[in-house]
Amino acid sequence: MKQIAFFDFDGTITTKDSFLEFIKYLKGNFRFYTGFLLNSPFLVAYKLGIISNQLAKERVMRFFFGNMPVEKFQLACNEFSDKAIPLLIRSKAMLEIKKLQEAGVEVVIVSASAENWLRSWCATQGVSLLATRMVQNKGKITGKLEGLNCHGEEKVRRVHEAYDLSEYTRIYCYGDTKGDKPLLGLATFSFYKPFR
Repeated sequence: MKQIAFFDFDGTITTKDSFLEFIKYLKGNFRFYTGFLLNSPFLVAYKLGIISNQLAKERVMRFFFGNMPVEKFQLACNEFSDKAIPLLIRSKAMLEIKKLQEAGVEVVIVSASAENWLRSWCATQGVSLLATRMVQNKGKITGKLEGLNCHGEEKVRRVHEAYDLSEYTRIYCYGDTKGDKPLLGLATFSFYKPFR
């Protein structure tokens, strides 16, 4: 009997958004808040539904990471993954992941955050990863996303791209925002904000 579990990461497994925490980790609080102040018109436009989640995210990524050498960026991502992510993890979420793994359930993180700073943590936990991909060009981070932001319906598309769900008798899904509702719709057992 094959079983699989899909977890949203930010807010479900963590207490804070890892994208925002990574920017703070890399740039410091002053540059973080200054950067968001400078980009506030775009963030307001996103909140009002004038521009997409993708456009707003790419704007912020380009501002903070654009033209950064890939090697330097990835080293910072790995350091953040090893040192900072463990401090953000909800203990109840980790207990659930370990319980599922012990029962032979395959565990997959499906996240809108970039795979660059989630990959290392996922590897240490023995879980698979489907996440937003960042475009690289001539050895530099561009700030653009490769394909769509792994959010909402894109999470479902990415799951179907990677897995034939008809092979699984039980599908567990965990999420904490309306952007996770499409993912939760795949489940035979769904859990909304289960670790609060």
